[in-house]
Amino acid sequence: MAAAILFNICIPLAPAQSAGSILGTVSLASGERLHTAIILIPQLSRRAESDDHGNFRFINVPPGTYAVVARASGFGDERRTVTVAAGKPASVDFKLKLAAVREEITVTASGREETAYESFQAVSTLNSIELVKEAEPSIGEVLDNEPGVAKRSFGPGSARPVIRGFDGDRVLVMRDGMPTGALSSQSGDHGEPINVLGLERLEVVKGPATLLYGSSALGGVVNAITPNEHFQEHSHDGMTGYVSGTGGSTNDSGGVDAGLQAGFGTWAFWANGGANRTDDYRTPIGRVENSGTRSADLTAGAGWLGNRSFFNLSGNHIDSRYGIPFAGAFEESPDGEQADIDVAMRRWNVRSTAGYKNLGGPLPDFRLMLDYNDYRHDEIEVDDGTESLGTRFTNRLFNYRGVFTQKQAGVLSGSFGFSGATRMYKATGPEALSSPVDQMSFAVFALEQIALPRIGFQFGGRVESNRYDAQQGLDRDFTGFSGAAGVRVPLWTGGAFVANYTHSYRAPALEELYNFGPHLGNLAFEIGNSALQRELSNGLDLSLRHSTNTLRVEANFFLYRIGNFVFLAPTHAIREGLMEAEYMQGDSRFMGSEVTADVSLHPNLWLNLGFDVVNAELNRTVTSANTGAMAAAGTPLPRIPPMRGRIGVDARFKGLSINPNVVIADAAEDLFPTETRTAGYTVVNLDASYTLPAKHTVHVFSVKAFNLGDRLYRNHLSFIKELAPEIGRGVRVGYTVRFF
Repeated sequence: MAAAILFNICIPLAPAQSAGSILGTVSLASGERLHTAIILIPQLSRRAESDDHGNFRFINVPPGTYAVVARASGFGDERRTVTVAAGKPASVDFKLKLAAVREEITVTASGREETAYESFQAVSTLNSIELVKEAEPSIGEVLDNEPGVAKRSFGPGSARPVIRGFDGDRVLVMRDGMPTGALSSQSGDHGEPINVLGLERLEVVKGPATLLYGSSALGGVVNAITPNEHFQEHSHDGMTGYVSGTGGSTNDSGGVDAGLQAGFGTWAFWANGGANRTDDYRTPIGRVENSGTRSADLTAGAGWLGNRSFFNLSGNHIDSRYGIPFAGAFEESPDGEQADIDVAMRRWNVRSTAGYKNLGGPLPDFRLMLDYNDYRHDEIEVDDGTESLGTRFTNRLFNYRGVFTQKQAGVLSGSFGFSGATRMYKATGPEALSSPVDQMSFAVFALEQIALPRIGFQFGGRVESNRYDAQQGLDRDFTGFSGAAGVRVPLWTGGAFVANYTHSYRAPALEELYNFGPHLGNLAFEIGNSALQRELSNGLDLSLRHSTNTLRVEANFFLYRIGNFVFLAPTHAIREGLMEAEYMQGDSRFMGSEVTADVSLHPNLWLNLGFDVVNAELNRTVTSANTGAMAAAGTPLPRIPPMRGRIGVDARFKGLSINPNVVIADAAEDLFPTETRTAGYTVVNLDASYTLPAKHTVHVFSVKAFNLGDRLYRNHLSFIKELAPEIGRGVRVGYTVRFF
């Protein structure tokens, strides 16, 4: 643990200084004091809540200059700079108001709360208010058109995020910082067990996050954060909660979700749950049969929160069913008729978090998370109302993660820890493409940061081991190192340049090693390769950021060169009615950028712009030793999203916000052999909301009118794009009340 040794060496360099304090108030723009607002000092990983009179206080704050952020549901976050002198209090008051542009807070990028502007990684977030407006049956549908994010789908219920062109096992989906245990990474018709309407935030970290989260995060991370997450470690007296509902046309959607968190001294209790459904969606050329979804979930937990230690236990259950449109066209029933194919999914989750905090010494904080998922989904064939079980998938996953936080020593701060998992995978039925497989992983990691007055550095490393024990087939072991180094340089007031170099390792996924047989979910007869080698990626991320009250701009550029890149390559042969495809390896190159800009034309009128593009291709010719299939150097990699642009206007008057916006996508021209071209398109949408804030509640009414021109267009990353275009003209209304 080189980082820990460096930390201990640096301790004597920190001069003994008398601590100061920060105190202040949080109120509404009307002057009414606001309680239970969250106040953050991201550089110190410190948080506080305003009391019934809107007051807050931080004690034992080391001398220095800090960014302090106040946030509350339904309001724009406010960020202030505060200088703390030795032994003296510093005062800062916040007045929260409805704002077109908000400060984004992330806990996913570095494992601690910080602003997206100050993060070394490229991050985007959707908060609870935005999620009600964007309520969709899957997180892929919700995040589609976020900067750098597209969706892979086999219908609305299975849509999954694609980040910078990376899909499958290279994008890690988490719930409150731990993997969901689902199988969505291995098949286009597998969804994620996440109820979007019940989330507090949805965070996306773009680019390699392997340092903190492992080799399955080589492309990025999506973290679904529930309202209960902050209750698990931070004491809170009183009750907070929410009730949200949504309904819409074109797919006859409807959903409701509610939650309550209560604190009594050192004890905290929480519960939330809901249900939602959609019918078959309609397009400009007709209804897409068997595209409906329905799901229900429930979470409950309790915790003890002492001054120096904490412990909590919670459970979650989700049950859902969604249709796989046109799946019957590739799989006929015994009587020759096409059957409908549904996925019936359920997941049980038990989680415990424990640790200590504020102990003093070199390691004042420690957090241990234990997480168990029992996931199962059945592929159901429905023929003339008669249901029969096709393939059953079970995945039992136990994860653990422990993180030590170091006491800041002069300019050095950071954390280090360990993580691991034990997985038992089994499939039975026609699409049981591999025998049962047990997988084990273990890793140690460290992430350090040096904060100098005019420049900041971040660096760290991770050593990870993965082992596969297959009931039939070759057992495999993989061990690799991932490392990263970044620099953040302030350029002017509100401006900064960030550069990161990453070296990332990824072990081949289970399906890449062992699958063999017809796989309807990927529309391929898959041939795995148990001789696959580990992937090694070297990447460069550059970011230029500007953030002031009238202009926010972020421009990101990335370049990744990946050795032994694993991809599913069609061989042009037809086998059992499906395209034969083999998992092959070759050196590859991913390059692209994302640009977002929010420009104030007037205090109540903002222009919103966005653009993203990615180009990915093989660097050298690859030939399969098994089938003789060949992919030449310069061949575009399959399933890469086309270039897109967004333009919108956000007009506000008091609590009313009106946001017309246009999404423009280029035609998909860079195609892997056997891929089909997708035409470009322009889609016009209109979002509107009205917010009623008060001291103890905030009510938000929202309307989203989508595809106003009823444009016929297709998603290039859809497995059924030739058969099923995207949704036609429609409207969705939402309401949420947050009380505190």
